[in-house]
Amino acid sequence: MSRVSILALALGLAASSLALTASAATPSANTPSAAITAAIADVNRPQADRDRDGDRKPAEMLAFAGVKPGDKVVDFMPGAGYFTRLFAKAVGPKGRVYTLLPGELATRSQKAVDGQKALAQDKAYGNIVPLVQPVNAPVFPEKVDVVWTSQNYHDLHDAFLGPADVAAVNKAIFDALKPGGVYIVLDHAGDKGSGLRDTETLHRIDPETVKKEVEAAGFVLDGEDDALRNSADNHSLKVFDPSLRGHTDQFVFKFRKPK
Repeated sequence: MSRVSILALALGLAASSLALTASAATPSANTPSAAITAAIADVNRPQADRDRDGDRKPAEMLAFAGVKPGDKVVDFMPGAGYFTRLFAKAVGPKGRVYTLLPGELATRSQKAVDGQKALAQDKAYGNIVPLVQPVNAPVFPEKVDVVWTSQNYHDLHDAFLGPADVAAVNKAIFDALKPGGVYIVLDHAGDKGSGLRDTETLHRIDPETVKKEVEAAGFVLDGEDDALRNSADNHSLKVFDPSLRGHTDQFVFKFRKPK
């Protein structure tokens, strides 16, 4: 081999080594930040929440959503507050977390109202603000960075909320976000092509239906996360079935409001 060839080979190997080193040093988009890691390690989180971390993968979910210190986040239909507490710690004292409870649900479920109030009054989380608003026309105190809804989008289509005017809901969320803000929809997957068939019976929804509805409000699909997918779930059982609960096949979409 000539001296020129040896030199070229050496330069090529050096360049490859530098590229691999740079790749290893650069975190991926879904690498949890220090703020997210600290939020998950928060000693104030209920043990019941900690016990679900293996199934719900909170570090990856918050990283996928891009939640960071100082953000304003809306937790739409927060349930028992599993993600609410994580958001509160991840955004820190300069951030804000709004729990949005539809008024239609609040009038029927005192448990939901009491749970939301308890979150806001917990001294360990001083940046949570409860909101009770009409589902079709929610009003927000300010523009926000992230709107999150977990395992509830399908409920917009059944008697649980009326059903709601889904186009109006998505448009209200679009308007509430800052330009470049994101809308995260995590829900139980239904069969491909099933549309809205199983929203009330099995509490599932066809992922493609969600895409079409949300994009119709002006959003652009900006990513999907497969961390919660489960190929062993054949979509035939209700999500509350004891053999499947907590392990359903779930999709996670990130929609972005164009700048």
